[in-house]
Amino acid sequence: MEGIKDKVVVITGASSGLGEATARRLVNGGAKVVLGARRMERLQALAKELGLDEQAVVKTDVTQRDQVEALVERAIQLHGRIDVMLNNAGVMPHSPLERLKVEEWDQMIDVNIKGVLYGIAAAMPHMTAQKSGQIINVSSVAGHKVGPGSAVYAATKHAVRVISEGLRQEVKPYNIRSTIISPGAVDTELPNSISENDVSEAIHDFYEQYAIPADSFARSVEFAMSQPEDVDINEILFRPTSQVL
Repeated sequence: MEGIKDKVVVITGASSGLGEATARRLVNGGAKVVLGARRMERLQALAKELGLDEQAVVKTDVTQRDQVEALVERAIQLHGRIDVMLNNAGVMPHSPLERLKVEEWDQMIDVNIKGVLYGIAAAMPHMTAQKSGQIINVSSVAGHKVGPGSAVYAATKHAVRVISEGLRQEVKPYNIRSTIISPGAVDTELPNSISENDVSEAIHDFYEQYAIPADSFARSVEFAMSQPEDVDINEILFRPTSQVL
C-alpha cells in the first residue's frame, strides 16, 4: 500500500463492480476517496460500510458534464486537492450492427467516451495547478481487439486508449501521470446492460466460465498508483488466466 495513503482519489461508476472494489481496496490502504455514481442508495450504503464522510459520495451521471465537475469539486472542498481521477463508469450493451440498436450506440459513446473526457476536463485544471496528479482511464480487452457484436463497444474502448495516449504526451509539463487499464472478463454487472437476449445469454455464460473477481482490477489500480512519482505506468492489459480471446 506504499504510495496510497492520504491520496485523494475520485472514482466514477463507484456503486458496483470495478469502482466499488477499488474504493474498498484504496480505503483499506489509507486513501481518501470521493465516489460518484447514479445509484445514490448504493453509494450511501458503501460509504457507511467504509466509514466515509456522508459528503464523500455524489450522485453522478457521467454523461452530464456539470455532474462530473461537481464530483471533482466535492473532492476539492473536502480535501483541498485531487491526486487521482479514475474514469471507470462504463456500459457494454453488445449487439450485432445489423440490429440497429442506435440508442445503445449513443449511450456507449456518451458514457464510455464523453464520460472519460468529462472526467479529464474536470480534473485537469486542478492537477495542472498542483503540478501533480494521475488520470486512470478504463479501457478493455475490447480496446485491443474487436469481435462480432462488439463493434461499437470496442470502438469506444479503442477511443479511450487513443485519448489516454494523447493525454500522456500532453501533460508532461505538469508532472501528471496517465494510465490505461484494460481488463478482460471480470465479475461485474457490466453484462447486465445487454438488451439482446441471445447475446446476453452468450456473454453471461462466458463470464460465468471465465470471470475473475473485481478486486483483480483494484489491485491493478493500486499498482499503478503506488509507483514512485518518477514512474508512469502507462498501460495495464490483463485477463483471467483461462481466457483465450
